[in-house]
Amino acid sequence: MIQIDDTVVSEMLLEKRFVCNLGKCMGACCVEGDAGAPLLEEELEDLERVYPLTKKYLSEKNIKALEQDLYTLDTDGEYVTQLEGEAECAFVFYDKKGITKCSIEQVYLDGDSDFKKPISCHLFPVRLTQYKNFVAVNYAHWDICDDACTLGEELGVKTYQFLKEPLIRHFGEEWFKELEQVDQHLNK
Repeated sequence: MIQIDDTVVSEMLLEKRFVCNLGKCMGACCVEGDAGAPLLEEELEDLERVYPLTKKYLSEKNIKALEQDLYTLDTDGEYVTQLEGEAECAFVFYDKKGITKCSIEQVYLDGDSDFKKPISCHLFPVRLTQYKNFVAVNYAHWDICDDACTLGEELGVKTYQFLKEPLIRHFGEEWFKELEQVDQHLNK
């Protein structure tokens, strides 16, 4: 484990190779699982603000699910995105190739919002766990991402390198530079 400020980072972020391979997984992480995407409390207002803009991408069944609630509490009492059905995030839509896409992110890419998407989605396959005195930053292995690991190996891209943008978004540039320095030191 690596300690940076008030975070404890799993060495798996430095060891595991990872590059999303949407052509293989088709965005399965957004439609499989047993709960919606974890949300920070400060993201709830962002969801409420951006939701009306996402409707143009959503199916009627997803809009119906979101009209009930944009988010809910999971079994641990944590906020998560609403599901449509048993596993599909209600904010998803499918592109012409059948790849799952995020309507929140699409609105951002359209230039209509400054909220890219929940940080838990942006950081995946990294998961954050808040403890009393620190945040654990862990790699979460999921079989549906095996193709991403294979592509990461082929390209030589470490998980933390692939996740540079969301890691900086959440922890800041200095935090990321320190993680890079640790990686360089461990590879000497």
